[in-house]
Amino acid sequence: SEPPPPPPLAGIPPRMPGLGPINILPFGMKPKKQFEVSGTLKRANWKKVNPGQITQKAFWLHVDEEKLVTDTLLEELTSKFATVLPKKEINRKDEGINGVIGGVKKNSKELKVIDAKSAQNLSKLVLNFMIMQGSLKMSAEDIKTCLLEVDESRLHDSMIQQLIKYMPTQDALNKLINLKDDVSELHDAEQFALSVGSIKRLHPRLNSISFKLRFQEMVSDIKPMVVGATAACEEIKSSKKFAKILEIVLLCGNILNTGTRNAQSIGFDISFLPSMANTKAVDQKSTLVHFLADYIEKHHPDVLAFGDELSYAERASKVNVEQVDKNLNMMKRSLEDMKTDLKNFRPQGERDLFEKTMQPFYEDAQQTYEVLRGMHAKMVQLFESLAEYYVFDVKKYTLEEFFTDINNFIKQFDVAYAENLKLRELEEKRRIEKEKREKAERDKKERAQKRQRLTDIDGDQEGVMDNLLEALNSGAVFSSNNNKQRRKQNRNTNPAVKAQLMRTRSRNAIAMDSMRAIDIS
Repeated sequence: SEPPPPPPLAGIPPRMPGLGPINILPFGMKPKKQFEVSGTLKRANWKKVNPGQITQKAFWLHVDEEKLVTDTLLEELTSKFATVLPKKEINRKDEGINGVIGGVKKNSKELKVIDAKSAQNLSKLVLNFMIMQGSLKMSAEDIKTCLLEVDESRLHDSMIQQLIKYMPTQDALNKLINLKDDVSELHDAEQFALSVGSIKRLHPRLNSISFKLRFQEMVSDIKPMVVGATAACEEIKSSKKFAKILEIVLLCGNILNTGTRNAQSIGFDISFLPSMANTKAVDQKSTLVHFLADYIEKHHPDVLAFGDELSYAERASKVNVEQVDKNLNMMKRSLEDMKTDLKNFRPQGERDLFEKTMQPFYEDAQQTYEVLRGMHAKMVQLFESLAEYYVFDVKKYTLEEFFTDINNFIKQFDVAYAENLKLRELEEKRRIEKEKREKAERDKKERAQKRQRLTDIDGDQEGVMDNLLEALNSGAVFSSNNNKQRRKQNRNTNPAVKAQLMRTRSRNAIAMDSMRAIDIS
């Protein structure tokens, strides 16, 4: 007989016989809403959070984005991000914000004639020639004295590094010491090496002096990075505005992904945020970031300035945790070597101030290192906590990459918001100009109609004027006195004609005055 099946996991009910696997969400999470949209939409190409990686500390466990769903939001997403088939399929994969990654080529030049060893020897020869010609502006004895006294006013790290790199080995120096009675017979370079190399345990001393000269610079490099990254981890986890942004993005993405395997996601990988700029709207001008900025301005204006709560994100985006750890380990090794040098120190005369100078420095540097190491440990712990909070793998998604994505997203959002405002101002300007043109057209039309009405009035009197002109042309008005008497009698006896003439003259005068007024206006 077959062995019995293993007991079910705690908190998960056993599967009913004959049924397929059940997708059960952890910690009582409810499945996300399945939206209904008309047509197909552009996709939110995110990596969805695996429910099996959710812990009780996860941000996504407490997100309730469905309370933000409105018919308006569904309609706007559907209209602005409907799938439009291009006339010619173009592969745009990996373009946009993240598309430049991987496109940088290394520029390595090969030696054409001489081999690498010969090139290295030539470089050494040039440097040795510079030393012999006095480019260091100090004699060999001067350099020896500075090294014994640890005179930082005259020693520079670049000089120490050259000595470390080009001074002969201890075996070679021992051979030169055996020839010190014939110094005049030695080459200038060998005389220089013999003089400086007479200091016992020269190379350890050089390394200790170099470390002391560079220590403050190392601290100045490490400390701001650790402080910035620590603050960035703390502020992003406590930012209520950024949490609201993630909630809205999750809602929009689940709507866009309706009907796909990425639908009903309980969360998404943070690396999706800057790639939202690659999701173009139907107009091919605006993006999902522009839509997000516009939606937030209208419905959640209090979170528009979410970037203000993430002020350390840009600084954290430049922190390479691996390099910081490497620098701290190098600091630790240098301190251990210095401790050994101090333990084995034997003065080489009264002018040898190595112990007097290095012992206090070592004690202070050791304390500083321990503080930095503690700060670094806190930074690492906070980032690991952040990884659990947003559900990602710190080995695959480094602190530098995480905050680079956050910083890029903040910049994209600010740019999109500014472009939305500019477009709105431009549209308002066009609306005002259109209203001015329409008003000018209406005024012009009204003036033309007024002229037409006056012209029609003149036409009504055309018959009367024609009769008068005919009388003038025929000379009837200049006939005999009898005729005049008769016309006078007719005028006196025909008041209707007289009234008609008076009305004609008045109307003509009014028409002429109106025409002049219109021309003037």
